[in-house]
Amino acid sequence: MSVRIATFNVENLMNRFDFSGYRNDLRQDRALALFDIADEDEYRELERARTIAHTDDARQLTALAIAATRADILCLQEVDNLAALKAFEHGYLFKMIGSGYREKYSTAGNDGRGIDLAVMMRRETADGQPIEFERMTSHAHLTFEALDLHNEQLAAMGIAGSERIFRRDCLEIDLRIGGRPFTIYGVHFKAMSPPRGDLDGRHASMPIRIAEAAAVRRIIEERFGVGRTAERRWVVCGDLNDYRERVVVGGDAYCGYRFEVVQETQSSLNILTEGGFCENVVERRPEMDRWTLYHSRGPEERHLCQLDYLLISPSLARRNAKAVPDIVRAGQPFRTVFPPGQEVERFPRIGWDRPKASDHCPVAITLEIA
Repeated sequence: MSVRIATFNVENLMNRFDFSGYRNDLRQDRALALFDIADEDEYRELERARTIAHTDDARQLTALAIAATRADILCLQEVDNLAALKAFEHGYLFKMIGSGYREKYSTAGNDGRGIDLAVMMRRETADGQPIEFERMTSHAHLTFEALDLHNEQLAAMGIAGSERIFRRDCLEIDLRIGGRPFTIYGVHFKAMSPPRGDLDGRHASMPIRIAEAAAVRRIIEERFGVGRTAERRWVVCGDLNDYRERVVVGGDAYCGYRFEVVQETQSSLNILTEGGFCENVVERRPEMDRWTLYHSRGPEERHLCQLDYLLISPSLARRNAKAVPDIVRAGQPFRTVFPPGQEVERFPRIGWDRPKASDHCPVAITLEIA
C-alpha cells in the first residue's frame, strides 16, 4: 500500500489586492513603474487589472505543476486562506484533473502578509486506499521561552523570549491511510532577510530558522516520545528557506555556463537530520540535481538550491530505501539556468521571468506504508 505526497510553495496564492506599492516603490510592480500614474485611485484601478491578468496565467501554470506531481496529498505554502484555495482548485485544478482534491485544511499562522500553510488531499490513494482526516493541530502559538529555545543570538537580533517561534506555523495533520496512522508536519521557515552587519541575509536570519527546526523536532519528540520517533510514520513537508549546498552558476549563454557545487558549513536543516532523526530524501538525487529554486540578483549572483523538503521518519526511510523523489521543473521561467542534461519542456505560455508556476518547484515521492 502506497501514498504519494508532495510539497509546493505556490507563491502568493492570494484572493486580495495589495495596493501598498503606491507609497512604497519597493513593493510596486515593475510594469506599473513604467507609467505616469495620476493618483491613488488610478493606481488601484491599474493594479487590479494587472493582478487579475497576471494571476490567470500564473494559476493555470500552478495547476499544471500540481497535476504533474500526481500526488494524493499536497502540502502547500503561501496560501492566503481556504477561500483562495477552494477557488483555485475549483477554477483551475478541477479543469485539469477532475474531482481530485476534495479535502482542504488550513489555519491562520503568524505571517505578517497573511500567507499560510495548507494541506489538500484526495479521499483515497491512487490504488484505492481511503485517506481519512483525524485532526489538525496548529503550533503557531508556541514561544521561544515555552520550548526553552531563546538564546543570546536571538536576543542580539532584538527578539524576546516571549515572541512566537514560527514565522508561519508548524501545522500537524493526523491521517489514516488504509487504516494506518500517518502524520504530516507542514512548515514554512523564516525567509532569508536583508544583510545585517557583516552577515549576508542567509546567515543574518539563521538563528530563527535554527530555532524553528529545533521546535519542529521537539514537537515530534513530545508527540511520539524521545527514542520512539524512529518507528512512527511521519513526514516534515515544506519550504525551509535554507540549504546544505548550492549549485553556483557562472558564465553566460554565449560563452557557456559553468556549474559548481558549493557545500555550506551551517544549515538549519542539520538540526532536523542530526543523529538520523529523519532523512532528506531529495539527497538521494545527485548533488547537481537537487535544486528546487533558482536564485538570481543578476549575473554576479546566481545559484540553484534546495529550499523545499520532504523529510521522512527512519521507519519510512527503511521501508522506502530505493524511493527517489521527483522534482517538477516544467513550471520554471526561461530565465532559470538548467545544468546540462536537466532541461525540460516548459508548460505552455511560460515566460522569461513570468508567467510561471511558482518560483519554487514541487517535490513529490511515493511511499510504501504497509
